[in-house]
Amino acid sequence: MSAGFDRQVTVQPTTRYARSGAVNIAYQVVGDGPRDLVFSGGWVSHLEAGWDEPLLARFLQRLASFSRLILFDKRGTGMSDRVPDANLPTLEQRMDDVRAVMDAAGSERAALFGHSEGASMAILFAATYPERTTALVTFGAFACRVWHPDYPWAPTREQRQRLFDVVQRDWGGEVDMSDLAPSLAHDHAFRRRLSKYLRLSASPGAALALSRMNTEIDVRNVLPAIRVPTLILHRTGDRDANIEEGRYIAARIPEAKFLELPGPDHMVWVGDQAAVVDEVEEFVTGIRPSAEPDRVLATVLFTDIVGSTERASSLGDKVWRDVLEQHHASVRRELANFRGQEISTTGDGFLATFDGPARAVRCAVAIRDRLRESGLEVRAGVHTGECERMGDNIGGLAVHIGSRVAGLAGPGEVLASSTVKDLVAGSGIVFEDRGAHPLRGVPGDWRVFRVAGV
Repeated sequence: MSAGFDRQVTVQPTTRYARSGAVNIAYQVVGDGPRDLVFSGGWVSHLEAGWDEPLLARFLQRLASFSRLILFDKRGTGMSDRVPDANLPTLEQRMDDVRAVMDAAGSERAALFGHSEGASMAILFAATYPERTTALVTFGAFACRVWHPDYPWAPTREQRQRLFDVVQRDWGGEVDMSDLAPSLAHDHAFRRRLSKYLRLSASPGAALALSRMNTEIDVRNVLPAIRVPTLILHRTGDRDANIEEGRYIAARIPEAKFLELPGPDHMVWVGDQAAVVDEVEEFVTGIRPSAEPDRVLATVLFTDIVGSTERASSLGDKVWRDVLEQHHASVRRELANFRGQEISTTGDGFLATFDGPARAVRCAVAIRDRLRESGLEVRAGVHTGECERMGDNIGGLAVHIGSRVAGLAGPGEVLASSTVKDLVAGSGIVFEDRGAHPLRGVPGDWRVFRVAGV
């Protein structure tokens, strides 16, 4: 779990539009912190689809936990107006778009946090409008996108052309993440989610045109003109923007702070995102986020599809993948409704935590009922106990008990431990005693109850 994640914000904020010349720019405002923070993402984005990706949603929630976070889709991408592929915006036009969004959001001054290509725009904005910029933070930034003798880390034009060919040929299919997010390169579910997100973010023509436009980015001469507090963050193993590019940028911005973080991922919200956000929070607010305790009381919920192996065999791989995708979307929708936090997904199962046992029970019933409507039977187990935090994961005896309770459930059943039953007394939830059971790997017998009504 990330530090500060328990400070909840709206999972799906309202999308509004700011007028920038003749173009409508989609934006969202999340959180109510004392400092405005504008996040400028890389390449392409889609405001609303981004909240359906658990890793990205968690990253944005963390940023909004200490700021008034302002998000936007660049013109030509996501929910902003499409523009002719032959006339995609320059960095200067994108600066105008940021100004329009800040004006519409009532933000006179803000810190700018730019990732990848978005960092180039943030750099230019900070140099041009220091009176509107309280601080500049970049992650995975590059100053130039084509090889030069004094900038040898950028790809050659021939290498960029090979990228154009891949985008033109393969856009819409599963994306190659070996450079963008190598730590998740073999995670099939993540690749499918990311590919869908990219399809929603830009059309094939726009993706190609944006790639060509990004190739012409060069802010090397702008760097010495920046006079606002600046933090340059870069992962040491970044395969898309070499660590030397971050060092180059930091060395040319007066009094810039440069910080190397471990990891190979170029995508800011993949990998150890907590380490990134901790540094951003301290730089923007002046306060280092306090370390969370290693153990916390939480309610764990386990769910999985009954008879998934047989169902997958009868449907075939392609259809089964579609079924799983619909299943995952339904479960995540209910987790959002009941303030649950997704911890992990393995095949057809979910592990989530809640800050209240009644919400966990009602969420489990809602998941069961929603999936039953689509022809899937699930089973679920709920337990409350002390959990050990291990980065973004959890462990400890409570997790084992929750898993074993779920394993006792039959098709369509939601089972709860006696701890849960006792804690939700007076909630109106009805239980049916299923007796005491030994739980493998857990000392003693545990009394288990079937949820009979909520």
